[in-house]
Amino acid sequence: MAAAPSSRHSVAATAHRTAALINVLAGEPPTAGTVAKVLREHGEADPIDLTEHDLAQLRAAALLLREVFAAEGVDGAADLLNRLLAEHTGRLRLSSHQGRSPWHPHLDTDDDAPWAAWFLASSCLALTVLVWDRQRPPGGLCASPSCHQVHLALGSGPTRRYCSRRCATRERVAAHRRAHPQT
Repeated sequence: MAAAPSSRHSVAATAHRTAALINVLAGEPPTAGTVAKVLREHGEADPIDLTEHDLAQLRAAALLLREVFAAEGVDGAADLLNRLLAEHTGRLRLSSHQGRSPWHPHLDTDDDAPWAAWFLASSCLALTVLVWDRQRPPGGLCASPSCHQVHLALGSGPTRRYCSRRCATRERVAAHRRAHPQT
């Protein structure tokens, strides 16, 4: 079952957690330890006990959420989020986990929802607020053909194409080498 969120959770923090979990879950099949480490890094409290069933369900949720990052434009992202909200979440409510945490919004079915339901619902809520607030997709897929990571686009300015400077540099160097082959 999902632990109560820390008081430092915000839309941006939840969106960062969403992207990090998608990246760890949508790649090679993850281990419980790997996923728990990401959850801890993003403010989730111990104990984080994940079963093989939890991992499978979290992976399925991550693949659904990855589609939002792959969407073409804001309309595509909004359509996907609307579908996910309609098919996979409960009604919006406030919870304090019976006084164990500060009041915060929940869209999962109950305070003791399984990890995947919590991940999908909280991620949909954060990504929905980002689309609403910015009128842009919440992020995208890395443009590097050798990378399959998602990235957030929280800043202003041009649309981000790569998940990291490392991927951008690797692609820029590869393009330069193609344009200027060694003779």
